[in-house]
Amino acid sequence: MYIKKILVAILLVGLVGMAVFAWYVYNTVLVSNTAFNNKEAHVYIPTNASFDDVLEELEPILKDTETFSTVAYKKGYASNIKPGHYLIKKGMNNNDIINTVRSKNIPIKVKFNNQERLENLAGAISNQIEADSLSLLHAFRDEVFLKENKLEATTALGLYVPNTYEFYWNTSAEGFRDKMATEYKRFWNEQRLAKAKKLNLTPTQVISLAAIVQKETAKVEERPRVAGVYINRLQVGMLLQADPTVIYAKKLSENNFDQIIKRVLYVDLELDSPYNTYKYAGVPPGPIAMPDITSIDAVLNYEKHDYFYFVANVQNFGYHKFAKTLSQHNQNKAEYVRWISQQGVNR
Repeated sequence: MYIKKILVAILLVGLVGMAVFAWYVYNTVLVSNTAFNNKEAHVYIPTNASFDDVLEELEPILKDTETFSTVAYKKGYASNIKPGHYLIKKGMNNNDIINTVRSKNIPIKVKFNNQERLENLAGAISNQIEADSLSLLHAFRDEVFLKENKLEATTALGLYVPNTYEFYWNTSAEGFRDKMATEYKRFWNEQRLAKAKKLNLTPTQVISLAAIVQKETAKVEERPRVAGVYINRLQVGMLLQADPTVIYAKKLSENNFDQIIKRVLYVDLELDSPYNTYKYAGVPPGPIAMPDITSIDAVLNYEKHDYFYFVANVQNFGYHKFAKTLSQHNQNKAEYVRWISQQGVNR
């Protein structure tokens, strides 16, 4: 009888112990440990992060960091951290969270357009992926990379075709650059290359001309017509005489790309720069900005017409008046000069 009581007591203690253990496991591993009200939270874990870094990143979205740490060590995550962008959903338990941050790196959408220089591009990209602007700029300017892709410092910006791309957040500067080189080659398919060849232009020249077209007009539907003007000038050996190239040349010569120039003066036209298309014939040595796809395709599919001149249309802002003859153009230009002078725009 006495032995039976002892066995019952041992059994009860065992059951209590099992219950306590089950309760501990349940509360540590299986209970929700998220502390946010939204449906999901984005977590960014840097390359070479320590477990303390991970805890610092996760602390604002966790109810209990201690139970998370316990499970993380038990599952071996604390010594095998993976960088990347992770999506934590509301109601996840510690086990779910750890499984997510060690194996479910989610790509992000990277967007860029209309950058004037590689420096601007590097800054824009560094705000979207882990790589910093200096490492990106160094990767963009790497001489070996440029040579391999038949580019120079002046044409390097043209490699980056504006669009929306998928990247892992922890992509390196070199990884970003290399993928963009692949995208560039994909963009310049046989059809586009054939059109460029028919124009007697290289892809880099098409991009340089497209940059001028984009600077000239914000109206997408007008870009093929503007491109047609420049193609006509190239075909007859005229100077392009594009004001945006003069503005770029001025900014470049003064190393000041923050200045805003609304009006090109006659003195600016004398600036000695290969980008000044009032002095130097042909397409500039590189793009004066990053043209988007509509501008590139506007050049490749330019409107065939007899126009050689155009000027801003003050009666239909945003658009231009086109002319076939210089005399007609001078009349249109005089109207524009009167209007801009009335606005008090001197620079």
